[in-house]
Amino acid sequence: MSGKNDAAKTGKIAVWWDMKDCPVPEGIDDHRVRPSIEGAFKEQGYSGPVSITAYGDQKQTPEHVLRALSSTGVAVVHIGSESTCAVMYLDMVKWREDNPPPATMMIITNQMLDVFNWDLARLQQRTSYNIFLAYSIRPVAALFVYTRKEWLWEKLLHGTTSTSVDTAGELSTVFHCEFCSLDCQSVKSFKKHLSTKKHAIEEVLNPQPTQLISVTKRWGKNYAATPEYATAKIHVSWDMSECPIPDGYDARRVRPSLEGAFKELGYSGPVSITAFGDHKQTPERHLHALSSTGIDVAHALPEFIYSRMFDDLKQWRDNNPTPTTMMIISDGAEILLGGCLARLKQLKKYNLFWAYSFRPWKMSVMLTSAEWLWDSLLAERMFSREQAVEESCLVEVEKL
Repeated sequence: MSGKNDAAKTGKIAVWWDMKDCPVPEGIDDHRVRPSIEGAFKEQGYSGPVSITAYGDQKQTPEHVLRALSSTGVAVVHIGSESTCAVMYLDMVKWREDNPPPATMMIITNQMLDVFNWDLARLQQRTSYNIFLAYSIRPVAALFVYTRKEWLWEKLLHGTTSTSVDTAGELSTVFHCEFCSLDCQSVKSFKKHLSTKKHAIEEVLNPQPTQLISVTKRWGKNYAATPEYATAKIHVSWDMSECPIPDGYDARRVRPSLEGAFKELGYSGPVSITAFGDHKQTPERHLHALSSTGIDVAHALPEFIYSRMFDDLKQWRDNNPTPTTMMIISDGAEILLGGCLARLKQLKKYNLFWAYSFRPWKMSVMLTSAEWLWDSLLAERMFSREQAVEESCLVEVEKL
C-alpha cells in the first residue's frame, strides 16, 4: 500500500470543483485557487501535475473571475446548478476509466455525503484512488468514502500557495459549454456564446441530468473467482442469532455447504469459520456438530456480536494480506457494519461475500463478489447431498 501511495504522490491529480457550493470567498484573489490547491497538495507530499475543472452556471460568474481562473489554467464548465453534481460525477467516472491508479482525485463540494458518498464508495472498493475533499460546510456524518485529507475551503485558500506549473498545454480548451458541447478559448467568446439565442434553445432542448447516475447499481451478482483469489484463504464471520441453523438441519453440513457454494464460483482456498452467538442458548448438539467440522464457536451477547464480528474480520485481514476473501453472514451487516467494511475495502483490497436470512431492500454500500440467501445456500447443498445419497442407495439396490 505504501509503495502505491508513494507512486501516487508524483502521479496525476484531477480536481473537480463545485463553484456554487464553494465559491471563492470575498477578499480572496481568484488567482489564488490553483496555487492554493497545489500548495495544499505539496504540503501532503504530492507533486504531480494538477488539472482543475470548475463547474457552475457561468452566466452568473463575473467576467473578471473567469479571466483569473483561466489565466492559471483552471478549466471552466458551464452547467445549470441543479445538474452540477451529476455532470461532475460523469466526468469523474470517465477520468477514472482513462487514468488508472496510481492517481489522485480531489472533490470540492458540500454534496459528498448526500450525493456522491454511496456510489463513489463502491467505485473505490473496486479501483482505489487517493481521494481528497474540500467543503465550505463540514459533513454532519461520517463518510463511506475514505479520504486522505479534508479541508475547509476558505482555510485551504488562505493556506500555503505554490508556484503554478506551466499550463500552456491546458489553455486550448479552457471554457466548455455542457449544453452545446462547445469549447471556447477566450472569456469574450465564451460569454458571447452563453448570451446567444442558439445557446438558450440548447438549454431547453438538451437538458442535463439532475440526479447522479449510478454506475455501480448493477454490480450485484455472483462473480466467478478471478485467478488471484481462486486458491486464496477465505474467512467467514457468522452471526448465529440472525442467521441460525434451520430446524431439522444437520449442523455438520454448514461447513460443506459453504465450501460447496464457494467451489461453484471457483474458490478452493482454505476456509476458516467463526460462529458468534449467545451460546448459552445454542443446543449442545449444534455446538458439538460445528466444532467437529472445524468451526470456531465464539460466545458473545447479542448487543456485542457486531463489534466482535468486526474486530474478528479486521484482525484476520491484518494478519492475512490480500489476495484474500472474507464473508459475513448477518442481516444487520449493512446497517451496523456496511460503512466500516466499505472503508476497509478501500484501504486494502479483498473479496467480500455476504449471506443473509432476508434480502436487503436496497443494494449495500459494501461491494460484494457474491451474495446468498442463508436458507437457500444451506438447502441447495443439503438437497444435493440427499440426492447423492439416494442415488448411491439405488446403485446398491441394483447390485443386489
